[in-house]
Amino acid sequence: MTTRIRFLLQLGFTLLVCLFMIVPVVMSALAGLTENYFVGLKSGLTLRWVNDVWQLYADTIWLSIRLALACLTVTVLLGVPAAYGLLRSRRRWANAIEEALLLPVAVPGLATALALLLAYGHYREFRDSWLFILVGHVLFTLPFMIRPVLSVMRTARLPQLEEAAASLGAGFWRRFLTVVVPNCMSGILAGALMVVTLSIGEFNITWMLHTPLTKTLPVGLADSYASMRLEIGSAYTLIFLVMIVPLLVAIQWAGRLTVQHH
Repeated sequence: MTTRIRFLLQLGFTLLVCLFMIVPVVMSALAGLTENYFVGLKSGLTLRWVNDVWQLYADTIWLSIRLALACLTVTVLLGVPAAYGLLRSRRRWANAIEEALLLPVAVPGLATALALLLAYGHYREFRDSWLFILVGHVLFTLPFMIRPVLSVMRTARLPQLEEAAASLGAGFWRRFLTVVVPNCMSGILAGALMVVTLSIGEFNITWMLHTPLTKTLPVGLADSYASMRLEIGSAYTLIFLVMIVPLLVAIQWAGRLTVQHH
């Protein structure tokens, strides 16, 4: 009886915490679908605000998608070889580099953006390009690619597999592409989903680095709340959720896949 009461109390507490987090999101989404938020559902449901957001901010959505895919490409090309290098290195500085990878995560995004502005802001064409934002996103997300890949590599018995491949005449690049990469694919997948999700939702670095022509989805979202009707800002939030929630679900799925791999 005591065990059942404890279970019910824990369940009730968990449901309350979930409601505390989910209710504001649901209310914000509903505000973007109602004709007048202050009147409520009585005013009727509409997609007019979603359409207005698309007309006004579609370019920010497409830019965020382009940035996320470009960031994913760069982090995979840099992160997987970097993780492999850290795995194979037996020198002391390898551990220092691994810990230093967390600096972009620990340092406030505004500080990272300011450092980029001071270092490269005087290159006008680069400063006005979305590639400038891409550099900030790569600095921020690269650790989220290297860490899961390195974790999987450490449990995949790669030295033995590479030794077997080398005994059959496989060169370095063939071993890397046909042995290393396939055996750490679950880590690459988990890192890729994290990178895409973080890139799409990143605000602090982007807010400092963007120009009027390079607004991303989060910057446009902040702009819509600051200068438009509440319904438009809420509709923008709804679009953001439609993009990000499937990625979060995919991250959970990839996490289970990684656990099974281990």
